[in-house]
Amino acid sequence: MVVSKLGAAVLAALALTGAASHAAEFEMNTLNMNAHGMFQFEPNLLRIQPGDAVHFIAKDKGHDVVSIPGMIPDGAEPFKGEMNKDLTVTFSKPGVYGVECQPHYGMGMVALIVVGDPASNLAKAQAVSQPGKAKPAFAKLFEEIAK
Repeated sequence: MVVSKLGAAVLAALALTGAASHAAEFEMNTLNMNAHGMFQFEPNLLRIQPGDAVHFIAKDKGHDVVSIPGMIPDGAEPFKGEMNKDLTVTFSKPGVYGVECQPHYGMGMVALIVVGDPASNLAKAQAVSQPGKAKPAFAKLFEEIAK
């Protein structure tokens, strides 16, 4: 079968479109208060697949979204959003990603995003020292992952 250059380009575009259409986008809100208390991500645990994106929504003012050093898979790009601004991050590397709101990190405003199989960096992420209320918040999230 002979495929013209135009036909090859169309086939390539369709293949890329098909691959991209399987990716999903999830939302995570930054909140001053929810049913679990003050300064929370909602939800604070997401399970997604490689290639999926998370749209962090600045619902309430005074929050940012930042990846936690030592709590992302090797080779993954760290991310840092601006205060009071939405941020969308596409997660391509499988593993566990720890997320914090910098002003409220010690107050327990943290989240975990599990991309595919968490095994690649789960032990390393669990070993990261956490300040204040972030420590029990992460302990609870890691317990949830184990279920």
